[in-house]
Amino acid sequence: MSPHPHDAETTEISEPSAAERIGSLLAATSSVVVRACGEPHELTTAVSVHGSRLRLRAPLDAPLTVAAAREQDGLAVVLDLTDIAPVAVRDRVRGRLTLAGRLHLAHLADDGLSVHLRLDVAHAVLSTPYGTTAITGADLAAAAPDPLARYEAGLLTHLADDHPDALARLTRLLDPALLVERPAVRPLALDRYGLVLRLDHPNGHRDVRLVFLEPARDADEFGHRVHQLLTAAEQTLPARRP
Repeated sequence: MSPHPHDAETTEISEPSAAERIGSLLAATSSVVVRACGEPHELTTAVSVHGSRLRLRAPLDAPLTVAAAREQDGLAVVLDLTDIAPVAVRDRVRGRLTLAGRLHLAHLADDGLSVHLRLDVAHAVLSTPYGTTAITGADLAAAAPDPLARYEAGLLTHLADDHPDALARLTRLLDPALLVERPAVRPLALDRYGLVLRLDHPNGHRDVRLVFLEPARDADEFGHRVHQLLTAAEQTLPARRP
């Protein structure tokens, strides 16, 4: 996601790289669609990211498992993921990930009814409303998932449901021209570098990034970073554009 950023101070990096976004999306998902042999296979599974290798789980008798077992050099597959905003907003799809690689059997799971599958990533493409970026497996291996990825949905819904007053105060950091039509303000996304707000107008929307003074290392630090932004808003210190 590359909304129009506003820098709260002098942060050198204002948003994650495409590889970091992809790693975060994979780490936070609970279901994927794997296309193989011309057929889509829906898996309800967490994804473990280990460099350019992903670990998935599938039923022992699933067609995808059977197909992977037949291929000694790995089964050519494409993995599809859709990034959907956890908060109800117009146009909730934040991005679409397409990832290609080869799928291998890893080992039998402890329950004896499912198997762990290893997906060696060759390349991936992330498409968002702001553009499309392609990365290699090496790029993914060099990136680290965002530490807030697994907590993003809970943090965003908490902010939206329990702190609408804080969202209203945060708009003081924005260019007043963006608020002329009195848009509805909802939290759209977050990561260790900042918080993205969706400004929903009657005829469209605009996404604006508020950048933290320092990256947040965990959910607790995210709360502290938001309080820093609120303090700046109360002092009417507008965030600077980079």
